Amino acid sequence: MPAGQIIAPEPWSTGSDSSRTAMLVLADGSAFSGRGLGATGEAAGEVCFNTAITGYEEIITDPSYAGQIITFTFPHVGNVGCNDQDLEAANVAARGIVLRADITAPSNYRAHAHLDAWLKAKNLVGICGIDTRALTRLIREKGMPHGVICHDASGKFNVPALAAKAAAWPGLTGMDLAITVTGTQSADWNETRWDWKTGYGRQTRPAHHVVAVDYGVKRNILRCLASAGCRVTVVPASTTAEEILARGPDGVFLSNGPGDPAATGVYAVPVIRALIDSGKPVFGICLGHQMLALALGGRTGKMPQGHHGANHPVKDLTTGKVEITSMNHGFTVLRESLPASVRETHVSLFDGTNCGIAVDGKPIFSVQYHPEASPGPQDSHYLFERFTSMMGEK
Repeated sequence: MPAGQIIAPEPWSTGSDSSRTAMLVLADGSAFSGRGLGATGEAAGEVCFNTAITGYEEIITDPSYAGQIITFTFPHVGNVGCNDQDLEAANVAARGIVLRADITAPSNYRAHAHLDAWLKAKNLVGICGIDTRALTRLIREKGMPHGVICHDASGKFNVPALAAKAAAWPGLTGMDLAITVTGTQSADWNETRWDWKTGYGRQTRPAHHVVAVDYGVKRNILRCLASAGCRVTVVPASTTAEEILARGPDGVFLSNGPGDPAATGVYAVPVIRALIDSGKPVFGICLGHQMLALALGGRTGKMPQGHHGANHPVKDLTTGKVEITSMNHGFTVLRESLPASVRETHVSLFDGTNCGIAVDGKPIFSVQYHPEASPGPQDSHYLFERFTSMMGEK
């Protein structure tokens, strides 16, 4: 698609109103024209795409999407509505959503609200009726662009001005976003994974105490820890190593989160190094994985397209098995930077990037992907048992 081209609403999009009420404008001047969803207004961010076919509410509320505009490649979004049980965080950190078709009417017994009404309540801007395949190809070929999503019922848009705003947006490189999504105070967590008959349960007989450092943690990760037999204490991202160790944990969990790991690592990496030196078992996911690698002497880098979806194959080099995983990250650990004492344990079968590490002779490991399966497959639940086994051995 040539830079500066305006793409009109798709003629096949459903709905009687085909007027232009929203625009997605990229930093190079490319503009996608469609119909507005959710809140009115505008927001700037990095435009990415997610290939999952289920779990849109969990995706939208994943704090790891802070600073990003999410393009859904699956065309039918909204069919299960929205409900408070599927929220991965209380607040929405994403900057906007992009859909191919109009929101599907909810048809699920768990639905409490229509997705459009929910987006309005969360003050999230959306657009539908655009060619998401063209946008996805653009991202695949040129990388994740900066963009501005704008919803205005008048249909009047100053495309050059919006393009200038997109170009002026600073981008995720060098941006510490964990500090914007972390909790402000410590909290206990004992809720376990959802059951079809009973809903969420409670961990009443924990065998281990885990301190989870919240860089933007998803609720279902905490539920998986609780289901694995853990009493979980969640602490803010800026908590010191002394404060963490003073709680007497059996192990420490480093959570997922948004932004540049090197930026968050300015204050987080010294803490993680002290935790490593303590001898406590450490388990990291996503941003936690990346910052653990930094603390061990490695480096991270920005990815052109990132990995966002629930169908990513990963090979566990320790067992030879392949698991289908859920991913959401735009930075990666550079394997060539890892010291000799750090072993690569998992690799992506899509592009060969690093997806896991472990420290030889120490109870320390991490993975790039999201093993809690919210949304996504459950192939990786074993990692939580691996963590509890390490705590049991200690």
